[in-house]
Amino acid sequence: MNAEQIIALLRAKAWRLATAESCTGGLVAAAITDIAGSSDVFDRGFVTYSNMAKTEMLGVPASVIESHGAVSAIVAGMMAKGALAHSKAQVAVAITGIAGPGGGSKLKPVGLVHFACATHHDTLYVEHRFGDLGRAAIRREAVKQALAMIAQACG
Repeated sequence: MNAEQIIALLRAKAWRLATAESCTGGLVAAAITDIAGSSDVFDRGFVTYSNMAKTEMLGVPASVIESHGAVSAIVAGMMAKGALAHSKAQVAVAITGIAGPGGGSKLKPVGLVHFACATHHDTLYVEHRFGDLGRAAIRREAVKQALAMIAQACG
């Protein structure tokens, strides 16, 4: 599903979208706002690259980041819920991962990305291990997954 289709889905539901992005650095927000008329459905985007930003802007407790790591399902979920709480949106997508080329470990390798898409009633979670495709490819694939999750949440 592409950004134009997401905008149409959001418009049909009269919903607004918020994004909370770490490893994608705002690429999902950019994909949506590249489309004319996106202001009808896009509320705001949070680029929370640092752990401190996740805590300050989205309310993710530092203790959770410390115990689970920033790249985890629980942090992705809290990012999405925090984006909802700090916006006028009805749906929020969050992405946190390791795009590389460095930063990976045996437990959390380069290419590991956690996603969460939240509404006020439900939260969807997805973990992808894209592999070491290269930074640009991992980020591009992460945007595609995020758009798919928004579509699913709108369904």
